[in-house]
Amino acid sequence: MKVRLVALLALVAALLAVPATAANAVRAAQTVEAEDGVLDGVVVESDAAGYSGTGYVAGFDTATDTLTMTIPDSPGGLHSLTVRYSAPFGTKTATLRLNGAGHGDVVLTESTAFTSAAAGKVLLLEGDNTVTIVNNWGWYYIDAITVEPVNPPPPHQVTGTLVNPHAAAEAKGLMRYLTANFGKNLISGQQDMPSVEWVRENVGATPAIAGLDMMDYSPSRVERGATSEEVERALQWDAEGGITTFVWHWNAPSGLIDEPGKEWWRGFYTDATTFDVAAALADKDSQDYRLLIRDMDAIAVQLKRLADADVPVLWRPLHEAEGGWFWWGAKGPEAAKELWRILYERLTDHHGLNNLIWVWNSVSPAWYPGDDVVDVVSVDSYPPAGDHGPLSGQYEKLVDLSGNRKLVALGEVGSIPDPALARAYHAHWSFFVTWSGSFVQDGQHNSLEFLKRVYQDPHVITRDELGDFKNHGSGCTAAYRVLSSWDTGFLGEVKVKNTSAATIKGWTVGWRPPAGQAVTRHWNTALTVSGGRITAGNTRYNAAVRPGATTSFGFLATGPATTPAHLSCTTEPDR
Repeated sequence: MKVRLVALLALVAALLAVPATAANAVRAAQTVEAEDGVLDGVVVESDAAGYSGTGYVAGFDTATDTLTMTIPDSPGGLHSLTVRYSAPFGTKTATLRLNGAGHGDVVLTESTAFTSAAAGKVLLLEGDNTVTIVNNWGWYYIDAITVEPVNPPPPHQVTGTLVNPHAAAEAKGLMRYLTANFGKNLISGQQDMPSVEWVRENVGATPAIAGLDMMDYSPSRVERGATSEEVERALQWDAEGGITTFVWHWNAPSGLIDEPGKEWWRGFYTDATTFDVAAALADKDSQDYRLLIRDMDAIAVQLKRLADADVPVLWRPLHEAEGGWFWWGAKGPEAAKELWRILYERLTDHHGLNNLIWVWNSVSPAWYPGDDVVDVVSVDSYPPAGDHGPLSGQYEKLVDLSGNRKLVALGEVGSIPDPALARAYHAHWSFFVTWSGSFVQDGQHNSLEFLKRVYQDPHVITRDELGDFKNHGSGCTAAYRVLSSWDTGFLGEVKVKNTSAATIKGWTVGWRPPAGQAVTRHWNTALTVSGGRITAGNTRYNAAVRPGATTSFGFLATGPATTPAHLSCTTEPDR
């Protein structure tokens, strides 16, 4: 195994260094029939019509059932993998191994006829290679596999523009930062602050993203005594320079079964509630619909605390909807999509929450709510423990889902994809967030040696490498300083610098003054105060600023001479 690993790493290095066209032209597609493979617990059958070759493999009904097919005499290199199958008993999932190592899963969509499923890319060694199909959900038929050399992917079409036209400057800056790194670097993340601390203490690096949960702010949990300090944790994390993402394990608004195995605190699971989201959405005058809106408004209160502190949030509600195990996905895609749109409109239009970057979290096109309400597409992936495959199949489905116009991310992951393999497979994940507890600490899903390799990878970004992501790509910076102070106030100055390569013809600086401060006079700026935020824009005579040049404005203020935690700076490019 060690020899094959060395060979694989050498092949990865060669792929990253050699033009892809050299490998693409070596060989055409190659098909291997399932009935020619090595069978363990499965059998060859020929009763169902439409198979190729002399039969197909069936009998996937226990966890240890496997089918191993050999791809002979390969020239090596990156290939696409297609599985020809039939799934007459419903949509299933099969687990893949490449040359004995874990390689993620492939979804076999329900089909009574033999059809094909894209299973992503495989990085083949020179010579013979094996592809093993492991049962997983089972009850499907495997007819054949096909591998074909791949062409390099087309350039990404991601612009970094948020779907909310009124997005806050900090959210825009974070989105520009994510977009600038997409396809180049992988941004690290970890769910739950205790696990973040574990990574910091044991791996010697701090994840760039902290994953937190709005779960215990759900009204049906609060009614039963639940409390949360997740927002306080997010505020502290932001002050320390990290990126924040929130999921919402939304406890059902009503219908909690609350019996052993289906306790009230499991109320986000479909089997722990009788709440019917489709029925609630069908009757906008119903009590259950009003409870949906009540819950959204309760979460809006918490998100507004973050907005008021200029904290941009990677917001990932209604996650894993297509799985059906959470109540918001239990009634199918139409109800889930409608609920997403109502949530988007309630938080964005009604509550004016402009600090959110909306992260969708299902792969199937049937579930996608639309480009106009999604900023990032993502998937949650839990491959077998220790499987560090690139998850290229899921990545490519998300790219196709969004027409290559959205960032693609791993909202949750058990075993982290190997960053070097992900690059070799052109699986350009924007960020990952490892789930908490045993997934990061047990040494099985991610060994400590592997975690250190991930966090030391030159293309993996940690918190100390983020910089000022809130102002990234804005075209300017704003530096605040106190020139003099006295018992009741102070004299302040803000210096604006053009950091772009072109002359700007306008600029705006924003900040939230510390408690007790109030601006009483100002000059060289058009300054307004609204909702506790100060917005200072250019005047007619200091709007244009050359590349590298600065301009400044001043003000008098009452209160303590304390520097704000964050200043935003945005520009209008010269035309």
